[in-house]
Amino acid sequence: MKNRTNKNVPSWWTLDNAAKIFPSTGSSHDSKVFRFVCELQEEVSPPLLQKALDKTIERFPMYRSVMKRGWFWYYLEDSTLPAKIREEDSPPCCPIYPSIRRSLLFRVLYYRKRISLEVYHALTDGTGALNFLCTLVYEYLLLRHPDEFPKPFPALPYDASQSQRQTDSFQKYYEKPARRLPGSSPAAYQLKGERLPRNHLAILEGRMPLEDILACARAKGATLTELMAAVFLLALQEGMRVRDRKKPVVITIPVNLRNYFPSESARNFFATINVGYDFGKGDGSLESVLAEVKRSFQANLTEERMREQMNTLCALEHSIPLRLVPLPIKDIVLRIANWLTSRGITASFSNIGRVSMPEEMNRHIHLFNVFTSAGMLQACACSFHGQYIVSFASPFRSCETERIFFRKLSQMGIDVILTTNLPSESEVN
Repeated sequence: MKNRTNKNVPSWWTLDNAAKIFPSTGSSHDSKVFRFVCELQEEVSPPLLQKALDKTIERFPMYRSVMKRGWFWYYLEDSTLPAKIREEDSPPCCPIYPSIRRSLLFRVLYYRKRISLEVYHALTDGTGALNFLCTLVYEYLLLRHPDEFPKPFPALPYDASQSQRQTDSFQKYYEKPARRLPGSSPAAYQLKGERLPRNHLAILEGRMPLEDILACARAKGATLTELMAAVFLLALQEGMRVRDRKKPVVITIPVNLRNYFPSESARNFFATINVGYDFGKGDGSLESVLAEVKRSFQANLTEERMREQMNTLCALEHSIPLRLVPLPIKDIVLRIANWLTSRGITASFSNIGRVSMPEEMNRHIHLFNVFTSAGMLQACACSFHGQYIVSFASPFRSCETERIFFRKLSQMGIDVILTTNLPSESEVN
């Protein structure tokens, strides 16, 4: 954070490296907003939720910021705008920035037993948003059940200092990389179909027992994420036309860099890897696809490769010629770069991992889940208290790929409960 000495000038933050692309590439079809949901065992009390938000935002001062346009980059500026909860009344992941009125870059919504946090990706990543939501739920449950949680209060899983939360870890760990010509990826298979109206998403959520899916992954000698990625690739392949088989199916997977570098940052700190399979060359069996996924994971998920990727991305930001390019031109360049990158990706899969709350509070919580705005088919997964939940968000009316994915898991002996927001759909086994 950079504080100016003049007290009349608000504090401001430069965007971290990962955040810089989002203001330039967001659109009405892809708002760059994601949603975390906590479903409680009882109806939400709006007054108590507002009090909990007031307490929570004191721990996360950057959440008071608004987006501003500079001459050369976008940046975050501290504001005095109040953070107000509101009842959910619009489609999920509607745009937060840009908006007609200047607004905070997140919103807290409630509906019956559900608390939802929607965040603009330029503010933080999935780990940062999850830590905010867990803190919010923690403060809410302390207020909702004061007799059950007397002092000393249960330990909060995320208890970083303000300085740690506000750290730009990309800048902290950046090292100037060796010169290297950028590589190019072949065009990947692209999903097509009738799209929903803008700002609308088709959501399909599958809940399954965590132990069952872990046992299935262990039996195949794979991690949970590797198995999910392989099944996802197979589901995508089933919708391909014969002439599309000359293109590989590729999913992009965000990687939490906090697992490789010491960081408690509440800002963005992630990289991505691409995992693909060429069904025109391989036999297309689960074993073959899983072997290729495992190979990609082992080759890419190392500290050396993550550091190399992070340094390459940060080097562009540190380039003096690029820094001197005016923002309108940067917007155009970043949109083109984003389009070129998207050509090499079919879909996205993000595994947030295990959500942790104080054990004493778990009995008040039914589940957590997460999904994101979608210019392409996106899958997000997390686990909580014995449940593993995969949520698909799609801009397409058809959910055939998603249903194939869950059908394949059912064929492996996994019990899956599906829930969707599509008309005429209901919860099915």
